[in-house]
Amino acid sequence: MAALAVFDTEEEVVQRANDTEYGLVAYAVTKDGARMLRLGRSLEYGMVAINRVKITGAPIPFGGIKQSGLGREGSRHGIEAFTELKYLCIDTH
Repeated sequence: MAALAVFDTEEEVVQRANDTEYGLVAYAVTKDGARMLRLGRSLEYGMVAINRVKITGAPIPFGGIKQSGLGREGSRHGIEAFTELKYLCIDTH
């Protein structure tokens, strides 16, 4: 079962989708390529799936934003939480 909501404008549906304290994953269905890109950029979620349901797997950085988490697990991005970044600058002159 899926929840469906009628909307008049793309801006309205994006605002309604982003008006939540959670942000794990958002799903959208559209045939419009430009809309796909706009939704991908404007939806405030850690993961956005357009025209598909399965979006996870080993190489995928799984995680959300807002109250749905901080950081990612899986993929090369998941290991970053366990590392310390150090910048080293040496002048040999």
